[in-house]
Amino acid sequence: MEVVLNRLDQDFHFEATGSSPISVHIDAAEGIGGHNAGARPMELILMGLGGCTAIDVILILKKQRQVVDDFQIRVQGDREKIEGTEMMPFRKINIQFELQGEIDGNKAVRAIQMSMDKYCSATAQLAPSATITHSLLLNGLKFEA
Repeated sequence: MEVVLNRLDQDFHFEATGSSPISVHIDAAEGIGGHNAGARPMELILMGLGGCTAIDVILILKKQRQVVDDFQIRVQGDREKIEGTEMMPFRKINIQFELQGEIDGNKAVRAIQMSMDKYCSATAQLAPSATITHSLLLNGLKFEA
């Protein structure tokens, strides 16, 4: 896998492309000279995690003939500074799955767990350094397995 970043201005605005023809814009915060012309790199990490698990869960639920009318994920990450550096990796990440439709809650919970434990490579990448938790809102109600 390879991605290419091309600098678009004299500051921090980049256009990134991978194997698809769709580009992603990346930029820094205004506080350090960015122009808010793209997502921050650490936001992209959370977006990648959310996208990875979302694809898994939708594929699993489709195979189980569940009707997913709406699907949203909220990924929230807490960062912690590494002493003696400026690095601030994620240490806690929570993924809230919000599903609407004719979906058996137990099947949704199982699909989420399968993604977390077996399928999502982004989870595997982040889990050694961050605690990843998840929750499910199904048709507007918190679902407990």
